[in-house]
Amino acid sequence: MSRDDGAGAVLAVAIVAALALVASAVVGLGAGLAARQRVLAAADAAALAAADVAAGAAPGDPCPVAARVAAADGARLQSCLADGLVLTVQVAGAVGGIPLTARATAGPPR
Repeated sequence: MSRDDGAGAVLAVAIVAALALVASAVVGLGAGLAARQRVLAAADAAALAAADVAAGAAPGDPCPVAARVAAADGARLQSCLADGLVLTVQVAGAVGGIPLTARATAGPPR
């Protein structure tokens, strides 16, 4: 084996390691973005469910219903505020120990 063969092998290993590092970062970023979308969807669904209850379209109390819907989507209801038939909720989730929150408002048009 000549010196050039050894240098080529080291370069190949370095390139493969760099590609693996980039691939890991892209997968991690994708997982974080997917988790963020799940929390956003949970907030939307919880707000819509609470607004339906407030408007009388579904039975129950708005905030407990919002909490159940958020939990079904893998999130936790942090706050629920009613302004007449307009409900605003904030939900929380996490990915890799990083907290994520989202807020959504639903109700009839103003």
